[in-house]
Order: sequence, then structure tokens, then C-alpha cells
Amino acid sequence: MEFRDLKRQYQYLKENIDSKIQEVICHADFIQGREVVELEELLADYAGTKHCVTCANGTDALQLALMAWNIGEGDAVFVPDFTFFSSGEVVSAVNAVPVFVDIEPDTYNIDGDSLETVIRKTVQEGRLTPKAIVAVDLFGQPADYGKLRRIAEQYHMFILEDAAQGFGGRIGEKKACSFGDISTTSFFPAKPLGCYGDGGAIFTDNDEWAALLRSYRVHGKGSSKYDNVRIGMNSRLDTLQAAVLLAKFPVFMEKELDWMQRIAAEYTGQLADVVQTPFIKEGFYSSWAQYTIQLPEKAVRNGLQSYLKEQGIPSAVYYQKPMHRQQAFAGNEYDDKGYPVANMLSDIVLSLPFHPYMTEEEILLVTGVVKKYIKG
Repeated sequence: MEFRDLKRQYQYLKENIDSKIQEVICHADFIQGREVVELEELLADYAGTKHCVTCANGTDALQLALMAWNIGEGDAVFVPDFTFFSSGEVVSAVNAVPVFVDIEPDTYNIDGDSLETVIRKTVQEGRLTPKAIVAVDLFGQPADYGKLRRIAEQYHMFILEDAAQGFGGRIGEKKACSFGDISTTSFFPAKPLGCYGDGGAIFTDNDEWAALLRSYRVHGKGSSKYDNVRIGMNSRLDTLQAAVLLAKFPVFMEKELDWMQRIAAEYTGQLADVVQTPFIKEGFYSSWAQYTIQLPEKAVRNGLQSYLKEQGIPSAVYYQKPMHRQQAFAGNEYDDKGYPVANMLSDIVLSLPFHPYMTEEEILLVTGVVKKYIKG
């Protein structure tokens, strides 16, 4: 069994993927080719934003956004404590300081009350200037942007939506990648919409920022690639990856999102009385990047993971260590007591195999093993 079965997905989409890749090989425009332009227009229209700027990966997408806002030394950027390393890494990469914030115990997303507390503390200390909030749409569910927007406006900060796991999610009819002043996503192969390598995209309605992003992603270019007006980076989406995404997108939108809702519902129906299953807020729609359960304690989580492995069933722990405990951020001296929820969840969460091509038999196999271990 695969944790996320990309081979099965490829077999389903093989004819269209192969055709799109062959077109690129034939016209041989491998860098910033016409498929990249087509993809940007398609994704902007889907997200409901004015601009989509593709780039080499989701991490670069976040850093490019911070660069467009000129965030740097002396600035504070508020980041959820329970997320992948890149959400905080990019803040340090532009010489700003990541200030970590505890999370909601049921959605795993940044906690608005904790955020306000940490912002007030930062303002009172006077050492750093609050500039932006990185809101991660973890495991596919958008963060609570209604609450976050009120906080951002009160303290005159930007919202950077990190929808690396959230593409395809929505609140009401408003889609992920449209909630931030700038929003980003990742096309890493295991993401809800993934390519066959690295890839990322940035979304905004702001014309000036979009122009900066397009410059920064190509060495800070001006009128041409040999006219460099600022220090940028080399972060272009390969045309071949754009072709793969163009082949995948219609099926993702028309079928896979619905299939993932069904599979998640079947998982929950089997496990709701056995473990703590994922919680989706009313009016929110998850793209289900992961299906993550909570166990009573670390020993039970670790025991279940080992038992699943013995039965040939893969699983994963997202995330084994909160951000404030990462050695790379040790110089910022975070108070471990300020993150009780993130500390707890890192010990008890476990993500089960999940992808839109799972069969009923596979779901029953996984849930049956979980039930047997918990009840036994």
C-alpha cells in the first residue's frame, strides 16, 4: 500500500500527461514556455485572483512574497508553531525574526487568541516591528481568515497565506490562495495538486507586488534578463512541470476533490468512535492533504505506527517537533511553555494513507488495523 499513490494516479491520467509532456519536448521551450503562461492564467482564474506568478517551489513562493513586502532585519513575522520548517525558514532567510504562535487543538491551524497575545507582547517589548502573519492551511483546511483579517488590520500587518497543503480548500465559495494579501502554494508531488518535481505559485490582486514577484523570480530582471534592477533569485517553474499540472488540473477540480471528501467521510465513519478524527469547521471545505488522527498519548501513537508498519501499512507523523524546538531557531530563545497545544499534538498525531484513488477495501484494511490495535 502507498501512503499517497502517485503511480495509480498516473495510470488514470497517463494519456493526457504523456501528451502534454510530449508537446513540450517537441516545441523545446523548456524555460518559461507557453504552458507556464497558460497555467498561471488558469490558476488565477480558479483562485479568483488577478495574478498568479509561478516559481520553482513552495518555499521560494513564501520568500518571494516577503521580498515583495521588503520585510527584513528588525521585523517580526508571526508563524504557526505546528507546520513544515519552510514556513519559518523563509522569515529567517530575509533576516527577519519568526515569532511562533500556538495552534488550535482541533484544526491544527494558527490560534487567533494566541496570535493576539504574542503580537501584544512583541509590541510591548519594542525590539521588533510586527509586519506579517503567515497563516498555514494545514492538512487542507483553510485557517480562520475572518479572525486573522481583523487582527491584521488592527495591527497594520500583511497576511501571507501558506496554502502549500490547502490548494482546493475553501471557506464558503471563496477559495484557498485568495485569502492572503499574498497567497502561495506548492506543487510538490504529494500535495493535493502536485507536479513531478518541485513547483510553486504565488497569488495576489496587487499589480505592483505581482510585477516585483515576476522580477525577483528571474534574478531581479528589469526590461530583459540581462537588465537586472534588483537582487533576486533563480526560481522559475519548468515548462514540463507546468504541462503535468495542466494535465492534472481538470481531473483534480472535477473528480479528485469529490473523491477525497468521500474517502475522508468513510475514514471518519469507521474511526470516529475509536480515535479523535479530523475536525472541519462549519462552512469550511478541506482539500485533505492529509488524514490525521489523534491518539491518547505518545506511547499509543508510536505503538500504532509500528503495528501499522508490521501489517504493511505506511503512516507518517506531521510534525514530530514544533517549530520553536527546531535547533535552527535556537538563537531566538522561545519559551517552551508558550506552546502547550503544539507540544502536545507533536506527541499524539498520526497521518494515515490517503489519496483520491484509495479503494473501499484499502480503507477498511487501514481502519480495521487501527481498531484492532486500539481495542486490543
